[in-house]
Amino acid sequence: MKIFKSKHKLKEEISNIKNISFVPTMGGLHKGHMSLIKKSQNFKGKTLVSIFVNPKQFNEKKDFLNYPRNLKKDLRILKHLNVDLIYLPGLKDIFSFQVKNKIFLDKFSKKLCGRSRKYHFKGVLNIVNRFLELIKPKYIFLLLKDFQQSYLIRRHIVKRKIKTKVINCKTIREKNGIACSTRNNNLNKNQLKIASNVIKYLKNKKKLIKKKLPNFKFINIKKDLINLGVKKIDYIEFYNSRTLKRPKSKREKFKIFIAFYLNKTRLIDNI
Repeated sequence: MKIFKSKHKLKEEISNIKNISFVPTMGGLHKGHMSLIKKSQNFKGKTLVSIFVNPKQFNEKKDFLNYPRNLKKDLRILKHLNVDLIYLPGLKDIFSFQVKNKIFLDKFSKKLCGRSRKYHFKGVLNIVNRFLELIKPKYIFLLLKDFQQSYLIRRHIVKRKIKTKVINCKTIREKNGIACSTRNNNLNKNQLKIASNVIKYLKNKKKLIKKKLPNFKFINIKKDLINLGVKKIDYIEFYNSRTLKRPKSKREKFKIFIAFYLNKTRLIDNI
């Protein structure tokens, strides 16, 4: 396992490696990250994992400062997984060069998380674009738990004709049904139970939603979620996961997208 904090030393190390599988993270590694890493190791070449808490994708400084961090634990996990290369850039290292590709923000960026987190996806694509230009990976591995983010990264890659293939990996869940997330570390036992009840409730309601398409309204569901202990609902909507349009037929496959708060912790999921 080789660790790099300098982009120059990293580029020197990987200059002759043809197949790099890239797993970008903000640390706080969990079973979802581990699944990405293990999948990447099934591909030929080397696996490179980055850990960087990107300030540009946070709307509030407080949220950035409160984001769970445990670098020592993360490095132990990566060592145990026999990861080849690790990149730990500082702010100056990753933002001190001019990029070639202008960020492409698909119109889907204005929906769901994009409505309440105005600069979030621009910040995400800024850092991902920088990583792609530095590393030039053959593959980038992303979790479908962050469906909107994954979609927008893929659209940027396609639009800018970047020679990196997006490998989408299924959402990994805890035994209680909650999607694995670094932010789960900010939840207490009662909040974890509420989050679990929310996911179970929505899974059960999906059949009802399908029966009442295309005119289903979320008013009663929102009331029920508040009664379950949710502090605030940022959004709850449903889209055809292929067309990203509202489903009009019971035959269409769709996902329920939700962002909600438990105290000050914001959780997202798609079911």
